[in-house]
Amino acid sequence: MKRLRYSVAMSLDGFIAGPKGEYDWIVMDPDFDWAGLYGQFDTLVMGRGTYDTMRERGMSPKGMGMEAFVVSTTLKPEEYPDVTLIGENVAEAVEALKAGPGKDIWLMGGGVLFRSLLDAGLVDAIDVAVEPVLLGSGVPLVPEGQRCMLKLAECKVRPNGLVTLKYEVA
Repeated sequence: MKRLRYSVAMSLDGFIAGPKGEYDWIVMDPDFDWAGLYGQFDTLVMGRGTYDTMRERGMSPKGMGMEAFVVSTTLKPEEYPDVTLIGENVAEAVEALKAGPGKDIWLMGGGVLFRSLLDAGLVDAIDVAVEPVLLGSGVPLVPEGQRCMLKLAECKVRPNGLVTLKYEVA
C-alpha cells in the first residue's frame, strides 16, 4: 500500500507561506538531492493554490516524473489535461490512490488539504523542512483540527541551517 506523505517547507515560527502567500523565504540548497526526493514518489496530491503556484514557477508534475491529482471544485478538466481533478469525495479518492501499487504519494503544500486528510486518518508521514527564518505571520503549517500524535523518524541539519524532520503518524 502506498503511503501519503505531507512534504513541505516551514518557517521556524510555523508558516508554510507568508501573509500574501509568498514563498521567497524558502532557501534553495544547491546541494539538495531533488532527484532523490522526486524518486521517492510517483504521485502528487495538491490543492488548487499549490497547483497554481507550481504552474507560475514553470514546473509541471510530468517534469517531476509524477502523476498529479489536484483538488478543485472550479477547474475544468478539459482545460487541465496534464492533471486529474478531484472535485468531490476527496478522502475516498485519496484512499483509492493509496490502495494502488507504486511509490509513495506526495501531499504537496496546502495546510487545509493536509488537515482534512490528516483528520480523515489518511496521512502516514509528515516531512518538514524547517527554514531558518521567522515570518511573523502567514499561512500556518496546519489549521485547527484533531490532535495527532507523531513519532520522530529522522532529523538532519543541513549546512545552510535548514533542519529536516521526518515524522510517522502514530
